[in-house]
Amino acid sequence: MLFTTTSEAVRAWVHGWALSRGAGEPSSKPWGFTVTIGLPGHPVSHILPSADEANVRALTASATVPGVRLKAFVPAESLASWIAPGWALTGTPGFLMSTALRHDAVRTPPPLPTGYRLRTWTRSGVAHARVHDPDGTTAAHGQVSIDGTAAVVDRVETHPAHRRRGLGRAVMNTLTGTAAERGATVGLLASTTAGRALYEATGWRVAAPLTNALRGPDPGREARAGHSSASAAAALNASSEQ
Repeated sequence: MLFTTTSEAVRAWVHGWALSRGAGEPSSKPWGFTVTIGLPGHPVSHILPSADEANVRALTASATVPGVRLKAFVPAESLASWIAPGWALTGTPGFLMSTALRHDAVRTPPPLPTGYRLRTWTRSGVAHARVHDPDGTTAAHGQVSIDGTAAVVDRVETHPAHRRRGLGRAVMNTLTGTAAERGATVGLLASTTAGRALYEATGWRVAAPLTNALRGPDPGREARAGHSSASAAAALNASSEQ
């Protein structure tokens, strides 16, 4: 682990993650951070670097807006037993991972299968890498944000039809090389269970478990809405019969 504590790693990750996603600057809270996402169905994310039962219960009981997300760096079974009614775990268990980035490493263009092309660009402080297949379709992509000496790799994905051709590794090599050239000394990313082995094979190590939760619709509000709709329909039918 490249950080003294999980909280240090999460603090570095959340700022880079918010930059990568084009979200608001993380707002510090006694229990962690709130990040304003501002998307339909995803207004904010609460990030808890060192979650405990008391904080999770209090936060999830007070956060009742549908679509609010929670990221806690604890095992899934722990978070599942702490969240308030109306909340549910989402996705599969994940991991916060880190690696050292070497400034003295010579970056060479990654070899790609015949016909594939790698394109790179930077926009709003985020470096992007995208691999196109011979037809011009995106086969793999990813991005990295650099915040001081920490780089957060994000949204790395290879299309199922193009996997096992080294495209994901080419994207990762490009992103981490770019980050190192720009002064980053440590890389961070949030990985799925499926991706963990692939990242570990290239030197990444698990810093902490990562579990996500989502606030669902308010059952009471849905029931009231359903009742109102039924009442309106009944009134309309009665009016039609008169």
